[in-house]
Amino acid sequence: MDDKVIIFDTTLRDGEQVPGCQLNTIEKIEVAQALEALGVDIIEAGFPISSPGDFKSVVEISKAVSNPVVCALTRAVKKDIEVAAEALQQAKRKRIHTGIGTSDFHIRYKIKTTPEEIIKRAADAVKYARKFVDDVEFYAEDAGRSENKYLAKVIEAVIKAGATVVNIPDTTGYCLPEEYGQKIKYLRENVPNIDKATISTHCHNDLGMATANTMMGIINGARQVEVTINGIGERAGNTSLEEIAMIIKSHHDLKLRTDINTKLIFSTSRLVSTLMSMPVQANKAIVGRNAFAHSSGIHQDGVLKNRENYEIIDPVEVGIRESSIILTARSGRAALNHRLELLGFNFGKEEIDDIYHRFLYLADKKKEINDEDIRILAGVVFQGEKSLKLDLLQVSCGKSLIPVATVGLKINGEVHFSTASGNGPIDAAFTAVRQLISKTVHLEEFLIQAITKGSDDLGKVHIQVEHQGKIYYGFSANTDIITASVEAFIDALSKIK
Repeated sequence: MDDKVIIFDTTLRDGEQVPGCQLNTIEKIEVAQALEALGVDIIEAGFPISSPGDFKSVVEISKAVSNPVVCALTRAVKKDIEVAAEALQQAKRKRIHTGIGTSDFHIRYKIKTTPEEIIKRAADAVKYARKFVDDVEFYAEDAGRSENKYLAKVIEAVIKAGATVVNIPDTTGYCLPEEYGQKIKYLRENVPNIDKATISTHCHNDLGMATANTMMGIINGARQVEVTINGIGERAGNTSLEEIAMIIKSHHDLKLRTDINTKLIFSTSRLVSTLMSMPVQANKAIVGRNAFAHSSGIHQDGVLKNRENYEIIDPVEVGIRESSIILTARSGRAALNHRLELLGFNFGKEEIDDIYHRFLYLADKKKEINDEDIRILAGVVFQGEKSLKLDLLQVSCGKSLIPVATVGLKINGEVHFSTASGNGPIDAAFTAVRQLISKTVHLEEFLIQAITKGSDDLGKVHIQVEHQGKIYYGFSANTDIITASVEAFIDALSKIK
């Protein structure tokens, strides 16, 4: 059996079904090109019959990418298939993904027909799709709750009709991993012509088992996986692309591979999160803020001695610069001393013990200890005001206005002014600030959080910038979120020496 696992990405179809996460065509093209660079094999670009916008997106994505197969979803309906074929005309490699429900629930209550009729409609849809494309995938909706013996008959019929891929979705996320794996195994052993098609998984995360089910599908013979960036998707989401890619890369004993360039995982995750305005949960595997962060003293000491003590993945392998040692009341002397050394301090054991006692006292009062706190604990207190300080901020923006910002920046006590435009008021203000400083910096992370509730929220802004390979952090809080953002940006810049 082939050792390659084909990555079918449905971020732009199933992922976009999340309420509030819809993208326009330009944004979809940006994501599609990022997926192509990431190395996905198939991009499910949309459901063309569903809306003119989806039709246009499939057309434009077909033009925009060259290497991945571009796939369009349909129901087992002739008109759906015709529209999908039209949308895919300019794709260099194309696939129609058609299907119908096969569980007793769907047959009796949704479609209201007979099992025999389902088999006929499934085969007819595949045959019709083959008139337009050579690559046809069939999905047996709610296969997870379908009776295996009947499902095998459906799959045999659609392969005979010309299906090149058969998708076995756990549409409701109901299956247990062993149950789903056995279903794939049953099909491999009981569908006479199964060798003529690739078996695909498509697992939902309603019970938190999407990744486990997908892996059991692979272990039992599936060689295509349907996934999304960050695991986004209908209801509780889909299987995460990043999780499957890194499981396969980490477990050499599986003797499997993908074509994913894992070093682009983090940047692709952030792109999708930003464009869809859907934050990645902090503890999300692989791409969450805390995925490579350590705050427990025991863990910090272990990681500092050897990363592999507590990390099975090198963060560099997914595009993250390094692990994070977060200083809290749970941190130990090793982590504190490590941070002191990074800041240029070298102390003996007695001095470290003294600083550590004061560190714990401060850490009990603060959730997290930052570099300025460490410098103060080490006896280096910043004297006077910072070299950079926001003196004036004036912004004009609106529905029909180009955002423009004027910034007055006090540099070593002298105020300098700059005006700039941008994609929005914050971007304009940041550009104006950049014009006043001589340092080249890259914005690595920008996080806005509401502290209270209501229209008079106090907004808290965290910023992370990179300068000459080093990371600097900025923070501010204000009821004016634009002011808070600019102050946080300046706070980070002021720490660059």
